[in-house]
Amino acid sequence: MAFLQRSHVFRRPFATIGRLKKSNRTETSNIMSIANNRKAFHDYFIEDQIEAGLVLDGWEVKAVRAGRVQLKESYIHWKKDAFYLVGCHITALPTASTHVKPDPVRQRKLLLKQSEINKLIGKTERAGYTIVPLNLHYSRGYIKMDIGLAKGKKQHDKRQSMKEADWKREKQRLMKNAG
Repeated sequence: MAFLQRSHVFRRPFATIGRLKKSNRTETSNIMSIANNRKAFHDYFIEDQIEAGLVLDGWEVKAVRAGRVQLKESYIHWKKDAFYLVGCHITALPTASTHVKPDPVRQRKLLLKQSEINKLIGKTERAGYTIVPLNLHYSRGYIKMDIGLAKGKKQHDKRQSMKEADWKREKQRLMKNAG
């Protein structure tokens, strides 16, 4: 009887264990970027970002892990009750299987929740937004994509953004030289 009471003293309650694990975990530590679409931030005002999964073949996963992916000219298209990534170039590895003919620019389906799909459709049809891919990254071992709800920039907006970036760089240079 005394043994049972002693072992009970050394146990932690389950609620405490859960809280300890949650506080040690951070969101950014699980995400590792693979490819960025910097042109999207230059050409569009990004209003909202959503993380979506991708339907990929085996050779595509291997190529993405090797870093052979380019998002530069890609865009998101609505077709047959799903969103598709169009124009994303994933180059096959030279060691790809001989019986599979890889298509580097095929359309890839995005995996989204129905509420996110409804939100994106509503914004693109009514408010004149477009959907662009922003970032391809790993999240807990899975390949995910950040897509952005964006509005196009005019030429004068792009010039203003470039002026602000130049001024920011110049300010940093002045602070570095002064200090």
